[in-house]
Amino acid sequence: MGVTDTLAEYFGFDEHGTSLEVELLAGLTTFLAMSYIIVVNPFILADAIQIDGYSQTQVQQMIAVATILASIVAILVMAFYANRPFGLAPGMGLNAFFAYTVVIGLGVPWEVALVAVFVEGIIFILLTAVGARRYIIELFPEPVKFAVGAGIGVFLLFLGLQEMELVVPYVDADGFPAGTLIELGNVATSPIAALSLVGLALTFVLWARGIRGSIVIGIVTTAVAGWVLTLVGLVSPDELTPPGAYDRVSDEGLVSMITSAQYDFTPLFYGFLDGFGMVAEDPLVFVLVVFTFFFVDFFDTAGTLIGVSQIGGFLDEDGDLPEIEKPLMADAVGTTVGSAIGTSTVTTYIESSTGIEEGGRTGFTALVVGGLFFLALLVVPLMSLVPQYATYLALVVVGIIMLQGVADIDWQDPAWAIAGGLTITIMPLTASISNGLAAGIISYPLIKAAMGDREDVSIGQWLLAISFVLYFIAYFAADAGMLAF
Repeated sequence: MGVTDTLAEYFGFDEHGTSLEVELLAGLTTFLAMSYIIVVNPFILADAIQIDGYSQTQVQQMIAVATILASIVAILVMAFYANRPFGLAPGMGLNAFFAYTVVIGLGVPWEVALVAVFVEGIIFILLTAVGARRYIIELFPEPVKFAVGAGIGVFLLFLGLQEMELVVPYVDADGFPAGTLIELGNVATSPIAALSLVGLALTFVLWARGIRGSIVIGIVTTAVAGWVLTLVGLVSPDELTPPGAYDRVSDEGLVSMITSAQYDFTPLFYGFLDGFGMVAEDPLVFVLVVFTFFFVDFFDTAGTLIGVSQIGGFLDEDGDLPEIEKPLMADAVGTTVGSAIGTSTVTTYIESSTGIEEGGRTGFTALVVGGLFFLALLVVPLMSLVPQYATYLALVVVGIIMLQGVADIDWQDPAWAIAGGLTITIMPLTASISNGLAAGIISYPLIKAAMGDREDVSIGQWLLAISFVLYFIAYFAADAGMLAF
């Protein structure tokens, strides 16, 4: 039996209707779609993490290494334990909360914030092991489960179009926000919008013709085109290449950029250890930070898993993911390990849907993503050379594909229509998967009760809705300064 046959048997290629070639391509697609985190996460966290004796660039490279290693650990659990094609990495949104709200806003030392993430991860591991996370997720009302995929689709679509400058903030003649808040980007004045539009059209054509790897081709072609236009002088470096990337390549050279990388991330680990001794200085703030990390991450991960699983056809007739505790364990382990080496909460990525659309169905897809993250260690400084507008093509394409989830909703039933509709729309409008879930989960029992169908709503669903209401009361009270941290 050859290596290919061994892999096929271990991951169940035949059982899942896939092949080695398909899984490889799916893994590459997912990695390209989510690899931006290697650059973005360090830039965000380095605003909050200051280490004596190290420059901000060195701290950023430390965090990049920690980001990659945490992702690899979580992905290995996903690949070998859960056997699901999902990629994981430190989550966007939660990293911003870590940096700008907890550390910079509340003044919590970054060492303590890492300990809070660590505690969250331990709680997740325990709750996952006893099946509590699976039980809570299965309480989600059916219309919410079936609407999550479409909601994430619109969210992805909106994110992609914004990054590609095809959708921009609406401002009046004096430069102030007005009107409908957003408007169509101008391809005549924005090189990014023009190039992105061409790249998006190419990707759509390739996908419509059923060409395998259409998303990867679109990403690579668009990125290369941006650099070519810059090198031949048709556009300035600041317009189509990532900020500072062109100057760094010109001044340092590719080889020098690689050899100058800061790979020693132990100062982050030592800071994490110091954080345990600092928790006692303000335990109340620590508990509140842990709770917020826990609550938001719990429902973001749940929504992502259900949404991307719907695209892959993994959900059962009740809209549940069989053995969901296994992929949940991956993000729990990743979060625990990641916090110890210097990064924020690790979660499943909605960009995993890009690889699933390319045919990824098993843990081998995740393993390929992990392998590419490992290779990225060798070229940490070079990851900043990939323009985000190119990778966000994948989000737009997959976002449109995920809209098919609306067909599973019974729009004639008021409870389904309201809960499903709110879930779909609130996600992109508030840039939060958990907010969309909250809208659907809270509205469903209320509408059911109004219809006289209280018996269709379980006690658990009522409790879940009430927990969201209490969370938002505390959140808005704190935001308004009514609760002191």
